[in-house]
Amino acid sequence: MTLEHLLAERDGSVLTLTMNRPRVLNALSLASLRELDRVLAGAAADPAVGAIVLTGAGDRAFAAGADLRELSRYTPFEAQGHAREVQGIFTRIERLPTPVIAAVNGLALGGGCELALACTIRIASASAVFGQPEINLGIMPGYGGSVRLQRLIGRGPALEMLLTGESIDASRALQLGLVNRVVPAMALHGEAQALAALLASKPPVARRCILDAVAAAGESSIDAAQEHEAALFGLVFATEDMREGTRAFLEKRAPAFRGR
Repeated sequence: MTLEHLLAERDGSVLTLTMNRPRVLNALSLASLRELDRVLAGAAADPAVGAIVLTGAGDRAFAAGADLRELSRYTPFEAQGHAREVQGIFTRIERLPTPVIAAVNGLALGGGCELALACTIRIASASAVFGQPEINLGIMPGYGGSVRLQRLIGRGPALEMLLTGESIDASRALQLGLVNRVVPAMALHGEAQALAALLASKPPVARRCILDAVAAAGESSIDAAQEHEAALFGLVFATEDMREGTRAFLEKRAPAFRGR
């Protein structure tokens, strides 16, 4: 696949995708998001890819928001359709059977913040900045920000960010639980790659089932979520990896998972 807006690099079972529009701080055009969607779908279908790292080109921005030149031309009807399309892309990222680590290397504002929220895990450089500044433009989040942000950090902190439009730094993002860890800028790539390699080394069926169970739990009642979890728990007991993992534990050796 020829890529116009992304850089893709494979290192073993880890795929690194870099949003490559540094002149506009990696602003998210619809074309770039559609390209990301296609690449992630292909990666999810590839059993050789065990984890994905998503980051931005340069050291200034992960993604500084949606492409405002593009958005400013929309009619109300077109804006609604655009929001629904991008929401669909971000929901597919959130539900991807392969973990996606957002390595946030600078500004993650507006749509960029919403993209990070849709990822499985977020690692931020110490210089990262997060925000939903849409209100300052007379608009509001349209890519799931009002939904995922409050689920991740709580209603009160989310409303403060959404209604003031003020950004937070990496340390505050860590305190709120918006990111999983904060590392020095020079260590961000290595930290993300190491975590991705660790996730990729885990048994694939169990990894996919965990991602499925957590996604379902966020959208279901406790009873329904636990029923789904029990079904998946039974499913992993049908795998060779389950037998290998338990046998290796009892034999006090490292398991050799085969993804079956």
